[in-house]
Amino acid sequence: MTGGAWLLLYVTCQRLAELALARRNTRRLLARGGVERGAGHYPLMVAFHATWLAAMWIAGWNAELAAVWVAPFAAVQILRVWMLASLGERWTTRIIIVDEPPVRRGPYRFMKHPNYAIVVGEIALVPLCLGAPWLALGASVAHLGVLAVRIRAENAALAEYDAG
Repeated sequence: MTGGAWLLLYVTCQRLAELALARRNTRRLLARGGVERGAGHYPLMVAFHATWLAAMWIAGWNAELAAVWVAPFAAVQILRVWMLASLGERWTTRIIIVDEPPVRRGPYRFMKHPNYAIVVGEIALVPLCLGAPWLALGASVAHLGVLAVRIRAENAALAEYDAG
């Protein structure tokens, strides 16, 4: 297998594991009285990420890795683990509001949406690792549109909690 195939296998397994974790956490949050907000945009997010991953496989399954981008990708993965550990059971791919203060530890001490910053990095870095800069650019631009919708929905949900 090429370096590109190994990277894509890692990212695919990571995403599948995160979906399982997100489902478990979503069930737990809802069982604790959590309420989902902004669900209307969720299919758009799923479609974007599925299309992005499929494009990565098409473009990069037989690519050798561009070594200069591997270290930044690895750094983003460390940040991902820090973010996930900081949110714990509160992390999910959906917007679930619970009657608890927002998390303010880990990277959430420094910025409001570190998860999205991490994903922005991944969306660009994976195709760069695969030697596909135009795919990195196109996916990043499309992702910013998805994120604009998502962050607006999450901020509205957080404001609802703050007002409650």
